[in-house]
Amino acid sequence: MDKLTLAAPTLSPRLLAAAPHRLMFFIGASNLLLAMLWWAAWLAAARWPALAMPQPRPYAGWLHAFVMQYQVLPSFIFGFLLTTFPRWMGLPELERWRYVPVGIGIFGGQLATLLGALGWEVGVTVGLLLTLGGWSAGLIALAPLLWRERGTTWHARSCFASLLLGYLGLLGFIAFLLGGSPLYVFASIKLGSFGLLLPIYVTVAHRMFPFFAGNVVRGYEPWRPLWLLGVFWPLCLGHLLLELAHAYAWLWLVDVPLLALFATMLWRWWPRGAKPGLLTALFIGLAWLPLAFWLYSVQSIFYAMTGVYWLGRGPAHALFVGFFGSVLIAMVTRVTQGHSGRPLVMPVVAWFAFVSIQLVAILRVAAEVLPDAGLWQTLAAVGWLAAFLPWLLRIGRIYLAPRADGKPG
Repeated sequence: MDKLTLAAPTLSPRLLAAAPHRLMFFIGASNLLLAMLWWAAWLAAARWPALAMPQPRPYAGWLHAFVMQYQVLPSFIFGFLLTTFPRWMGLPELERWRYVPVGIGIFGGQLATLLGALGWEVGVTVGLLLTLGGWSAGLIALAPLLWRERGTTWHARSCFASLLLGYLGLLGFIAFLLGGSPLYVFASIKLGSFGLLLPIYVTVAHRMFPFFAGNVVRGYEPWRPLWLLGVFWPLCLGHLLLELAHAYAWLWLVDVPLLALFATMLWRWWPRGAKPGLLTALFIGLAWLPLAFWLYSVQSIFYAMTGVYWLGRGPAHALFVGFFGSVLIAMVTRVTQGHSGRPLVMPVVAWFAFVSIQLVAILRVAAEVLPDAGLWQTLAAVGWLAAFLPWLLRIGRIYLAPRADGKPG
């Protein structure tokens, strides 16, 4: 082990503002823990009435989807993009005053939202408005970089387009809360899935995964033509529009091509030579993407043939828990190790989180077809907490400490 990592560093909350990823990843770790504590408790209360909890407004399932899509994962996303946008474009790093408001808004927003779910009457409204402020600060910080760069960084534009669609979904949820139709909630959730999260994850994978592999695998030839994103975006938006129109029987028209696209990406990107564990974890996480769209395709074809919506939310949770969760662990671990002056390896707690989340994803998908679904969904939520807790505590401590190599940042 590197001797620099053995000394116990002095921990200070002031260090969180030293770099965007420090602040936003720390907030993301806190948000993830708090969000899943509430959701696991609510699922347990729904399954066992003796543990009764108040039913929030809006409905807890909608609130869970909103918190995960617009508060938890965006904490990490903004932390990554506020760090990488200037680097991708060859521009100076963002000043502290540009990114601190993003963190304050999203963290304060989620805290107020969860307090609202627990009974604070105006908490959800306050939380959504604070979240809107944090998101607005993030977009205002990133947008000028797009027109200041000399060239055209298509990955940055793809990510920013996703953020704009996410912002639209955030406004939709707020519109419902202020008295609008429940259809605004439905649209918000779908925009969060197929307008915000999936496009950003795919764009970052296209930019970074072949690059990571090319740096460490002998003889690896990175393959990332831009036409992949050009094909992906219309298909993804097609899925989004069909979902919004409730045209589930026709989803296979876009999901089967997406399955073929993602399977091709996995096949072409997968490193055949010896590779470090951190890279292996990234590509195992990526393997959930074609698997999720195989499930989406099967679900749509079965619905078209029988009118039965088989598998329920199973495909969505293969995407969310399997793909988003696995890649989150691998990517955040890599960024955290590299930007803290530590070796680019998967620590034991990261492996524990990663392996455990594979089992949690399988359990959550299977819960849709198992008897007593509420029991299995609760166990999956508790398993998510058990998987993430040691890893979150470790990375949270790193963000409060100076870099192991003594460098700034």
